[in-house]
Amino acid sequence: MLEQTRYDVAIVGGGPAGASAAYLLARKGFKTVILERGRGGGSKELYGGRVYAPPLREVWPSLDKEAPIQRWVRQERISVVSGERVLTVEYDSPDAISFTAYLPELARWMVGKAEEAGALFVDEVRVDSIVRDDKGRVVGVRSGPDTLYADVVIDAEGVNRLLLEGLGLVKPLKATESPIALGVKEVLKVKESQIEERFGLEKGSGLAWVVAGSVTGGLPGGAFIYTFKNMVSIGVVVHLGHAYRAIESGKFDSHVKDLVEALRLHPFFRRFWRDADVMEYGAHLTIEGGLKFMPKTLVLDGLVIVGDAAGFLLNTGYTIRGVDFAVYSGKLAAEAVEIAHNMGGMTRENLKVYEDMVKRSFIYRELVKHEGISHIMSNPDFFTKYPELAIGVMKKLFEAPYEHPTIYEAFIESSREVGLPLLRLAGEALRVVNRL
Repeated sequence: MLEQTRYDVAIVGGGPAGASAAYLLARKGFKTVILERGRGGGSKELYGGRVYAPPLREVWPSLDKEAPIQRWVRQERISVVSGERVLTVEYDSPDAISFTAYLPELARWMVGKAEEAGALFVDEVRVDSIVRDDKGRVVGVRSGPDTLYADVVIDAEGVNRLLLEGLGLVKPLKATESPIALGVKEVLKVKESQIEERFGLEKGSGLAWVVAGSVTGGLPGGAFIYTFKNMVSIGVVVHLGHAYRAIESGKFDSHVKDLVEALRLHPFFRRFWRDADVMEYGAHLTIEGGLKFMPKTLVLDGLVIVGDAAGFLLNTGYTIRGVDFAVYSGKLAAEAVEIAHNMGGMTRENLKVYEDMVKRSFIYRELVKHEGISHIMSNPDFFTKYPELAIGVMKKLFEAPYEHPTIYEAFIESSREVGLPLLRLAGEALRVVNRL
Protein backbone atom coordinates (compact mmCIF):
# COMPACT_ATOMS: atom_id res chain seq x y z
CA MET A 1 0.00 0.00 0.00
CA LEU A 2 1.25 3.43 -0.89
CA GLU A 3 1.36 6.09 1.79
CA GLN A 4 -1.33 8.71 1.27
CA THR A 5 1.25 11.46 1.32
CA ARG A 6 2.19 14.08 -1.21
CA TYR A 7 5.77 14.03 -2.41
CA ASP A 8 7.74 16.66 -4.23
CA VAL A 9 9.01 14.04 -6.68
CA ALA A 10 7.77 10.53 -7.51
CA ILE A 11 10.14 8.44 -9.65
CA VAL A 12 8.88 5.36 -11.47
CA GLY A 13 11.72 2.84 -11.78
CA GLY A 14 14.71 2.07 -9.59
CA GLY A 15 17.27 1.70 -12.39
CA PRO A 16 20.24 3.99 -13.10
CA ALA A 17 18.14 6.87 -14.50
CA GLY A 18 15.68 6.91 -11.61
CA ALA A 19 18.37 6.41 -8.96
CA SER A 20 20.57 9.26 -10.20
CA ALA A 21 17.64 11.68 -10.31
CA ALA A 22 16.52 10.60 -6.83
CA TYR A 23 20.01 10.96 -5.37
CA LEU A 24 20.53 14.49 -6.68
CA LEU A 25 17.03 15.71 -5.81
CA ALA A 26 17.09 14.23 -2.30
CA ARG A 27 20.43 15.95 -1.68
CA LYS A 28 18.75 19.24 -2.62
CA GLY A 29 16.04 18.66 -0.04
CA PHE A 30 13.20 17.49 -2.29
CA LYS A 31 10.88 14.94 -0.71
CA THR A 32 11.53 12.09 -3.15
CA VAL A 33 10.19 8.57 -3.53
CA ILE A 34 11.34 5.81 -5.91
CA LEU A 35 8.73 3.21 -6.89
CA GLU A 36 10.20 -0.07 -8.14
CA ARG A 37 8.24 -3.02 -9.54
CA GLY A 38 10.90 -5.60 -8.65
CA ARG A 39 12.21 -6.75 -5.31
CA GLY A 40 15.12 -4.52 -4.41
CA GLY A 41 16.90 -1.94 -6.50
CA GLY A 42 17.98 -3.12 -9.93
CA SER A 43 16.21 -6.47 -9.69
CA LYS A 44 14.56 -5.98 -13.10
CA GLU A 45 17.74 -4.76 -14.79
CA LEU A 46 19.47 -6.75 -17.55
CA TYR A 47 22.20 -5.71 -20.00
CA GLY A 48 25.42 -6.98 -21.55
CA GLY A 49 27.87 -5.89 -18.90
CA ARG A 50 29.72 -2.68 -19.78
CA VAL A 51 29.39 0.84 -18.31
CA TYR A 52 31.16 4.07 -19.31
CA ALA A 53 32.39 5.80 -16.16
CA PRO A 54 32.84 9.57 -16.86
CA PRO A 55 29.13 10.53 -16.85
CA LEU A 56 28.58 8.51 -13.66
CA ARG A 57 31.42 10.30 -11.89
CA GLU A 58 29.58 13.60 -12.44
CA VAL A 59 26.81 12.24 -10.20
CA TRP A 60 28.86 10.08 -7.82
CA PRO A 61 32.47 11.33 -7.53
CA SER A 62 33.17 8.36 -5.22
CA LEU A 63 32.24 5.88 -7.97
CA ASP A 64 35.71 4.38 -8.49
CA LYS A 65 36.20 3.66 -4.77
CA GLU A 66 32.69 2.65 -3.74
CA ALA A 67 30.80 1.16 -6.69
CA PRO A 68 30.72 -2.63 -7.22
CA ILE A 69 33.05 -2.56 -10.22
CA GLN A 70 34.20 -5.94 -11.56
CA ARG A 71 36.94 -5.13 -14.10
CA TRP A 72 38.17 -2.03 -15.92
CA VAL A 73 38.03 -2.59 -19.69
CA ARG A 74 41.51 -2.21 -21.18
CA GLN A 75 41.17 -4.57 -24.11
CA GLU A 76 38.79 -4.25 -27.06
CA ARG A 77 38.19 -6.89 -29.72
CA ILE A 78 36.01 -6.83 -32.82
CA SER A 79 35.50 -10.05 -34.77
CA VAL A 80 33.62 -11.17 -37.86
CA VAL A 81 32.67 -14.82 -38.13
CA SER A 82 31.82 -17.06 -41.05
CA GLY A 83 31.29 -20.64 -39.96
CA GLU A 84 34.34 -21.72 -37.97
CA ARG A 85 36.62 -19.00 -39.37
CA VAL A 86 37.14 -15.79 -37.39
CA LEU A 87 38.82 -12.48 -38.27
CA THR A 88 39.68 -10.31 -35.26
CA VAL A 89 40.96 -6.77 -34.67
CA GLU A 90 42.33 -6.07 -31.18
CA TYR A 91 43.10 -2.86 -29.31
CA ASP A 92 44.90 -2.64 -25.96
CA SER A 93 45.24 0.46 -23.80
CA PRO A 94 46.79 1.16 -20.39
CA ASP A 95 43.91 3.53 -19.66
CA ALA A 96 40.27 2.62 -19.11
CA ILE A 97 37.13 4.72 -19.27
CA SER A 98 34.64 1.87 -18.93
CA PHE A 99 34.14 -1.06 -16.60
CA THR A 100 32.13 -4.25 -16.27
CA ALA A 101 29.61 -4.65 -13.47
CA TYR A 102 26.54 -6.66 -12.61
CA LEU A 103 23.79 -4.14 -13.29
CA PRO A 104 21.52 -5.29 -10.43
CA GLU A 105 24.43 -4.77 -8.01
CA LEU A 106 25.34 -1.42 -9.53
CA ALA A 107 21.73 -0.21 -9.50
CA ARG A 108 21.33 -1.32 -5.86
CA TRP A 109 24.41 0.72 -5.01
CA MET A 110 22.92 3.74 -6.79
CA VAL A 111 19.59 3.32 -4.99
CA GLY A 112 21.47 2.97 -1.71
CA LYS A 113 23.21 6.29 -2.33
CA ALA A 114 19.80 7.87 -3.02
CA GLU A 115 18.45 6.47 0.27
CA GLU A 116 21.50 7.82 2.12
CA ALA A 117 20.68 11.23 0.64
CA GLY A 118 17.12 11.01 2.02
CA ALA A 119 15.04 9.45 -0.77
CA LEU A 120 12.43 6.82 0.09
CA PHE A 121 12.69 3.55 -1.87
CA VAL A 122 9.57 1.39 -2.15
CA ASP A 123 9.89 -1.89 -4.01
CA GLU A 124 7.38 -4.51 -5.21
CA VAL A 125 5.03 -1.74 -6.33
CA ARG A 126 3.58 -1.89 -9.82
CA VAL A 127 2.60 1.54 -11.08
CA ASP A 128 -0.48 1.04 -13.26
CA SER A 129 -0.94 4.55 -14.57
CA ILE A 130 0.14 8.16 -14.37
CA VAL A 131 -2.61 10.34 -12.93
CA ARG A 132 -3.72 13.61 -14.55
CA ASP A 133 -6.18 16.16 -13.21
CA ASP A 134 -9.11 17.68 -15.11
CA LYS A 135 -6.73 20.21 -16.68
CA GLY A 136 -4.43 17.51 -18.05
CA ARG A 137 -1.64 18.11 -15.56
CA VAL A 138 0.23 15.10 -14.17
CA VAL A 139 -0.38 14.99 -10.43
CA GLY A 140 0.83 11.55 -9.38
CA VAL A 141 0.72 7.82 -10.05
CA ARG A 142 -1.78 5.05 -9.38
CA SER A 143 -1.06 1.53 -8.16
CA GLY A 144 -4.16 -0.62 -7.83
CA PRO A 145 -6.60 1.31 -5.65
CA ASP A 146 -3.91 3.64 -4.29
CA THR A 147 -2.86 7.03 -5.60
CA LEU A 148 0.39 8.73 -4.69
CA TYR A 149 0.43 12.46 -5.39
CA ALA A 150 3.53 14.40 -6.37
CA ASP A 151 4.40 17.81 -7.78
CA VAL A 152 6.35 16.08 -10.56
CA VAL A 153 6.64 12.49 -11.80
CA ILE A 154 9.88 11.28 -13.39
CA ASP A 155 9.19 8.37 -15.73
CA ALA A 156 12.14 5.96 -15.70
CA GLU A 157 10.11 2.86 -16.54
CA GLY A 158 12.48 1.60 -19.24
CA VAL A 159 11.91 0.22 -22.73
CA ASN A 160 8.45 -1.22 -21.96
CA ARG A 161 6.69 2.14 -21.86
CA LEU A 162 3.22 1.13 -20.75
CA LEU A 163 2.72 4.31 -18.71
CA LEU A 164 3.65 6.53 -21.62
CA GLU A 165 1.36 4.51 -23.87
CA GLY A 166 -1.44 5.27 -21.41
CA LEU A 167 -0.72 8.98 -21.80
CA GLY A 168 -0.72 8.70 -25.60
CA LEU A 169 2.90 9.89 -25.85
CA VAL A 170 4.19 6.72 -27.55
CA LYS A 171 2.73 3.92 -29.64
CA PRO A 172 2.62 0.31 -28.40
CA LEU A 173 5.70 -1.72 -29.29
CA LYS A 174 5.34 -3.78 -32.46
CA ALA A 175 7.98 -6.29 -33.50
CA THR A 176 7.51 -5.47 -37.17
CA GLU A 177 7.68 -1.68 -36.83
CA SER A 178 9.42 -0.56 -33.64
CA PRO A 179 13.18 0.15 -33.64
CA ILE A 180 13.88 -2.49 -31.02
CA ALA A 181 15.99 -5.61 -30.69
CA LEU A 182 16.02 -8.64 -28.42
CA GLY A 183 19.13 -9.41 -26.42
CA VAL A 184 19.65 -12.87 -24.94
CA LYS A 185 22.62 -13.70 -22.74
CA GLU A 186 24.24 -16.35 -20.59
CA VAL A 187 26.56 -15.76 -17.63
CA LEU A 188 29.30 -18.39 -17.34
CA LYS A 189 31.30 -19.10 -14.20
CA VAL A 190 35.05 -19.22 -14.88
CA LYS A 191 37.88 -18.97 -12.37
CA GLU A 192 39.45 -15.53 -12.10
CA SER A 193 42.93 -16.82 -12.99
CA GLN A 194 41.54 -18.71 -16.00
CA ILE A 195 39.84 -15.59 -17.35
CA GLU A 196 43.09 -13.66 -17.24
CA GLU A 197 45.12 -16.55 -18.69
CA ARG A 198 42.72 -17.49 -21.49
CA PHE A 199 41.84 -13.96 -22.60
CA GLY A 200 45.40 -12.67 -22.18
CA LEU A 201 44.48 -10.06 -19.56
CA GLU A 202 46.48 -8.38 -16.83
CA LYS A 203 45.17 -8.95 -13.31
CA GLY A 204 42.06 -6.85 -12.76
CA SER A 205 41.77 -5.81 -16.41
CA GLY A 206 38.73 -6.60 -18.51
CA LEU A 207 37.74 -7.28 -22.09
CA ALA A 208 34.87 -6.04 -24.28
CA TRP A 209 34.39 -8.11 -27.43
CA VAL A 210 31.92 -7.40 -30.25
CA VAL A 211 31.21 -10.18 -32.75
CA ALA A 212 29.29 -10.03 -36.05
CA GLY A 213 28.53 -12.44 -38.85
CA SER A 214 27.12 -15.97 -38.82
CA VAL A 215 26.73 -15.90 -35.01
CA THR A 216 23.32 -14.24 -35.53
CA GLY A 217 22.08 -16.83 -37.99
CA GLY A 218 21.89 -14.36 -40.86
CA LEU A 219 19.81 -11.83 -38.91
CA PRO A 220 20.88 -8.19 -38.46
CA GLY A 221 22.44 -7.91 -35.03
CA GLY A 222 25.58 -9.02 -33.26
CA ALA A 223 27.08 -10.78 -30.28
CA PHE A 224 29.03 -9.62 -27.24
CA ILE A 225 31.49 -11.03 -24.72
CA TYR A 226 32.38 -9.24 -21.47
CA THR A 227 34.69 -10.43 -18.69
CA PHE A 228 33.94 -10.07 -14.99
CA LYS A 229 36.11 -11.14 -12.03
CA ASN A 230 35.09 -14.79 -12.20
CA MET A 231 32.29 -14.73 -14.77
CA VAL A 232 32.00 -14.22 -18.51
CA SER A 233 28.87 -12.66 -20.02
CA ILE A 234 28.07 -13.77 -23.57
CA GLY A 235 25.02 -12.84 -25.60
CA VAL A 236 23.38 -12.27 -28.95
CA VAL A 237 21.27 -9.27 -30.01
CA VAL A 238 18.94 -9.51 -33.04
CA HIS A 239 16.71 -6.88 -34.64
CA LEU A 240 13.12 -7.93 -33.96
CA GLY A 241 11.62 -6.64 -37.19
CA HIS A 242 14.04 -8.58 -39.35
CA ALA A 243 13.72 -11.66 -37.15
CA TYR A 244 9.94 -11.57 -37.48
CA ARG A 245 10.09 -11.27 -41.27
CA ALA A 246 12.73 -14.01 -41.53
CA ILE A 247 10.55 -16.36 -39.50
CA GLU A 248 7.47 -15.50 -41.56
CA SER A 249 9.34 -16.20 -44.81
CA GLY A 250 10.85 -19.43 -43.54
CA LYS A 251 14.44 -18.15 -43.66
CA PHE A 252 14.91 -18.52 -39.90
CA ASP A 253 13.44 -21.34 -37.85
CA SER A 254 15.59 -21.41 -34.71
CA HIS A 255 14.86 -20.11 -31.23
CA VAL A 256 17.03 -17.14 -30.27
CA LYS A 257 18.39 -19.13 -27.33
CA ASP A 258 19.93 -21.50 -29.88
CA LEU A 259 22.07 -18.63 -31.17
CA VAL A 260 23.53 -18.07 -27.70
CA GLU A 261 24.14 -21.79 -27.32
CA ALA A 262 25.88 -21.85 -30.70
CA LEU A 263 28.13 -18.97 -29.60
CA ARG A 264 29.02 -20.76 -26.35
CA LEU A 265 29.83 -23.98 -28.22
CA HIS A 266 31.55 -22.38 -31.22
CA PRO A 267 34.87 -24.15 -31.94
CA PHE A 268 36.83 -20.89 -31.76
CA PHE A 269 35.19 -19.20 -28.76
CA ARG A 270 34.52 -22.14 -26.45
CA ARG A 271 38.24 -22.41 -25.56
CA PHE A 272 37.85 -19.23 -23.49
CA TRP A 273 35.28 -20.76 -21.14
CA ARG A 274 35.75 -24.49 -21.50
CA ASP A 275 34.34 -26.43 -18.54
CA ALA A 276 32.38 -23.35 -17.44
CA ASP A 277 29.03 -23.61 -15.67
CA VAL A 278 26.05 -21.62 -16.95
CA MET A 279 24.97 -19.58 -13.92
CA GLU A 280 22.37 -17.27 -15.45
CA TYR A 281 20.20 -16.92 -18.53
CA GLY A 282 18.14 -13.86 -19.43
CA ALA A 283 16.52 -11.84 -22.21
CA HIS A 284 15.69 -8.17 -22.55
CA LEU A 285 14.33 -5.76 -25.16
CA THR A 286 16.75 -3.06 -26.20
CA ILE A 287 16.56 0.04 -28.40
CA GLU A 288 17.90 0.26 -31.95
CA GLY A 289 18.01 3.87 -33.13
CA GLY A 290 17.28 6.06 -30.12
CA LEU A 291 16.05 9.09 -32.07
CA LYS A 292 13.31 7.00 -33.67
CA PHE A 293 12.33 5.70 -30.25
CA MET A 294 12.07 9.08 -28.51
CA PRO A 295 8.58 10.17 -27.40
CA LYS A 296 6.96 13.12 -29.15
CA THR A 297 7.85 15.19 -26.08
CA LEU A 298 10.06 14.62 -23.04
CA VAL A 299 7.99 16.78 -20.68
CA LEU A 300 4.40 17.54 -19.78
CA ASP A 301 2.94 19.58 -16.96
CA GLY A 302 4.27 17.61 -13.98
CA LEU A 303 6.15 14.95 -15.99
CA VAL A 304 9.76 14.33 -17.12
CA ILE A 305 10.91 11.26 -19.12
CA VAL A 306 14.39 9.78 -18.71
CA GLY A 307 16.55 6.79 -19.60
CA ASP A 308 15.42 4.05 -21.96
CA ALA A 309 11.86 5.38 -21.81
CA ALA A 310 13.19 8.51 -23.54
CA GLY A 311 15.13 6.49 -26.13
CA PHE A 312 18.52 7.23 -24.59
CA LEU A 313 20.53 4.23 -25.75
CA LEU A 314 23.22 4.18 -28.43
CA ASN A 315 24.47 1.28 -30.53
CA THR A 316 27.40 2.44 -32.66
CA GLY A 317 28.01 -1.01 -34.11
CA TYR A 318 31.23 -1.38 -32.13
CA THR A 319 29.98 -0.50 -28.67
CA ILE A 320 26.70 0.03 -26.79
CA ARG A 321 26.07 2.85 -24.35
CA GLY A 322 22.99 2.86 -22.17
CA VAL A 323 23.72 3.02 -18.44
CA ASP A 324 25.75 6.22 -18.67
CA PHE A 325 23.10 7.83 -20.90
CA ALA A 326 20.44 6.86 -18.35
CA VAL A 327 22.40 8.24 -15.40
CA TYR A 328 23.17 11.50 -17.17
CA SER A 329 19.55 11.97 -18.24
CA GLY A 330 18.56 11.50 -14.58
CA LYS A 331 21.08 14.19 -13.67
CA LEU A 332 19.61 16.58 -16.25
CA ALA A 333 16.09 15.81 -15.03
CA ALA A 334 17.08 16.62 -11.45
CA GLU A 335 18.59 19.93 -12.54
CA ALA A 336 15.48 20.77 -14.57
CA VAL A 337 13.16 20.00 -11.65
CA GLU A 338 15.17 22.29 -9.39
CA ILE A 339 15.07 25.06 -11.99
CA ALA A 340 11.30 24.63 -12.49
CA HIS A 341 10.77 24.71 -8.72
CA ASN A 342 12.69 27.98 -8.47
CA MET A 343 10.68 29.39 -11.38
CA GLY A 344 7.39 28.77 -9.59
CA GLY A 345 6.23 25.24 -10.38
CA MET A 346 6.36 22.08 -12.49
CA THR A 347 4.62 23.47 -15.54
CA ARG A 348 5.52 22.23 -19.00
CA GLU A 349 6.88 25.65 -19.83
CA ASN A 350 9.25 25.55 -16.85
CA LEU A 351 10.22 21.90 -17.36
CA LYS A 352 11.05 22.40 -21.04
CA VAL A 353 14.49 23.42 -19.86
CA TYR A 354 15.06 19.65 -19.60
CA GLU A 355 14.54 19.20 -23.33
CA ASP A 356 16.92 22.08 -23.98
CA MET A 357 19.53 20.49 -21.70
CA VAL A 358 19.17 17.13 -23.42
CA LYS A 359 19.66 18.66 -26.88
CA ARG A 360 22.80 20.44 -25.70
CA SER A 361 24.18 17.32 -24.03
CA PHE A 362 26.54 14.64 -25.33
CA ILE A 363 23.58 12.21 -25.28
CA TYR A 364 21.70 13.96 -28.07
CA ARG A 365 24.86 14.79 -30.01
CA GLU A 366 25.86 11.13 -29.97
CA LEU A 367 22.41 9.95 -31.06
CA VAL A 368 22.42 12.41 -33.96
CA LYS A 369 26.03 11.71 -34.94
CA HIS A 370 25.50 7.94 -35.13
CA GLU A 371 21.97 7.98 -36.54
CA GLY A 372 23.28 6.55 -39.83
CA ILE A 373 24.19 3.28 -38.14
CA SER A 374 20.52 2.29 -38.52
CA HIS A 375 21.19 1.94 -42.27
CA ILE A 376 23.80 -0.71 -41.55
CA MET A 377 21.73 -2.39 -38.86
CA SER A 378 18.80 -2.74 -41.28
CA ASN A 379 20.83 -4.30 -44.12
CA PRO A 380 21.15 -8.11 -43.77
CA ASP A 381 24.14 -8.14 -46.14
CA PHE A 382 26.28 -6.48 -43.47
CA PHE A 383 25.72 -9.55 -41.26
CA THR A 384 25.98 -12.25 -43.92
CA LYS A 385 27.73 -11.41 -47.18
CA TYR A 386 30.19 -8.81 -45.90
CA PRO A 387 31.58 -11.05 -43.11
CA GLU A 388 31.80 -13.86 -45.69
CA LEU A 389 33.70 -11.49 -48.00
CA ALA A 390 36.19 -10.50 -45.28
CA ILE A 391 36.75 -14.10 -44.21
CA GLY A 392 36.98 -15.19 -47.84
CA VAL A 393 39.78 -12.71 -48.55
CA MET A 394 41.73 -13.89 -45.48
CA LYS A 395 41.23 -17.53 -46.43
CA LYS A 396 42.64 -16.97 -49.92
CA LEU A 397 45.60 -15.02 -48.58
CA PHE A 398 46.58 -17.41 -45.80
CA GLU A 399 45.35 -20.80 -47.01
CA ALA A 400 46.85 -20.79 -50.52
CA PRO A 401 48.48 -24.25 -51.00
CA TYR A 402 50.94 -23.20 -53.72
CA GLU A 403 50.53 -19.73 -55.23
CA HIS A 404 49.47 -16.76 -53.12
CA PRO A 405 47.11 -14.26 -54.75
CA THR A 406 47.54 -10.53 -54.48
CA ILE A 407 45.18 -8.78 -52.09
CA TYR A 408 43.33 -7.38 -55.11
CA GLU A 409 42.94 -10.83 -56.66
CA ALA A 410 41.72 -12.28 -53.37
CA PHE A 411 39.21 -9.47 -52.99
CA ILE A 412 37.84 -9.76 -56.54
CA GLU A 413 37.49 -13.53 -56.38
CA SER A 414 35.86 -13.47 -52.93
CA SER A 415 33.39 -10.75 -53.94
CA ARG A 416 32.27 -12.89 -56.87
CA GLU A 417 31.87 -15.95 -54.67
CA VAL A 418 29.58 -14.20 -52.17
CA GLY A 419 27.61 -12.36 -54.87
CA LEU A 420 28.78 -8.79 -54.24
CA PRO A 421 29.77 -7.19 -57.59
CA LEU A 422 32.27 -4.35 -57.45
CA LEU A 423 29.76 -1.72 -58.59
CA ARG A 424 27.38 -2.74 -55.83
CA LEU A 425 30.20 -2.66 -53.27
CA ALA A 426 31.25 0.81 -54.42
CA GLY A 427 27.69 2.11 -54.26
CA GLU A 428 27.11 0.65 -50.81
CA ALA A 429 30.41 2.10 -49.58
CA LEU A 430 29.34 5.57 -50.73
CA ARG A 431 25.98 5.23 -48.98
CA VAL A 432 27.67 4.12 -45.77
CA VAL A 433 30.13 7.04 -45.87
CA ASN A 434 27.30 9.51 -46.51
CA ARG A 435 25.27 8.17 -43.59
CA LEU A 436 28.10 7.74 -41.13
